[in-house]
Amino acid sequence: MSPTLSHGRLPEAFMTAGGASFTEFVGRHEPQLLPGRRPLPSTPALEAPHGTTIVSLAWPEGVLMAGDRRATLGNVIANRDMDKVFAADDLSLVGIAGTAGVAIEMVRLFQVELEHYEKIEGTHMSLEGKANRLAAMLRSNLGLAMQGLAVVPAFGGYDAVAGTGRIFSYDVTGGCYEEHRHHSVGSGAAFARGALKKLWRPDMGRDEAVRVAVEALYDAADDDSATGGPDVHRRIWPTVGMVGADGVTFLDEVVLEGAVATVLETRRDNPGGAR
Repeated sequence: MSPTLSHGRLPEAFMTAGGASFTEFVGRHEPQLLPGRRPLPSTPALEAPHGTTIVSLAWPEGVLMAGDRRATLGNVIANRDMDKVFAADDLSLVGIAGTAGVAIEMVRLFQVELEHYEKIEGTHMSLEGKANRLAAMLRSNLGLAMQGLAVVPAFGGYDAVAGTGRIFSYDVTGGCYEEHRHHSVGSGAAFARGALKKLWRPDMGRDEAVRVAVEALYDAADDDSATGGPDVHRRIWPTVGMVGADGVTFLDEVVLEGAVATVLETRRDNPGGAR
């Protein structure tokens, strides 16, 4: 695969019939371009910005996924307004925790992978198929993970066949597991999970689902220094995406500011949120 045209024609790689996987196509012709195929550094570990925390929860109309905005490099805040939740395609969301640069590159490649499949096959990939493709990408990143550049995503989407939202979690080796009700990942996951266990209900409405996600991130930030809480002075709010039968939507700042204000008001004189 050459980046330039040869005598005005596309390179041979583009003229050869192949499968529906963009990752396999690149791996066949230019494998060094894939994140997991690059030569590993000889140093035992690299320091790079890391991002956390992601919470996902199912609600009657689909799945909600939210992430804080902080990236850290050791004990330093590397970025205050990083987005960690992305639309993978029209019906799914992916959130990232771990090494920020590698994770964002993996998300971009995953988005192209799904779009490539849709164009080649003329249909959407099943939700379970998307989850398994992301797992395969994680497995190819194992070498970098062993160098300290691990990525652990969260994936959720609307299953048009089953008519419900579904959530998938991963381990660093590419293991893929379906989660029910809710899930959290990242360094603040344990604290967020505690909040989700107490606050999640199967019949939550949209506003309550948003409030529960924001409150879970608030609890994570309260005990985990790598997780950023709502920054009222800089007006930096969590990223919140929702996916249902109508597709993916991200909440705007006005809605998020209102949700954060509600949580802060309920925590006034009771920052731990005990009930």
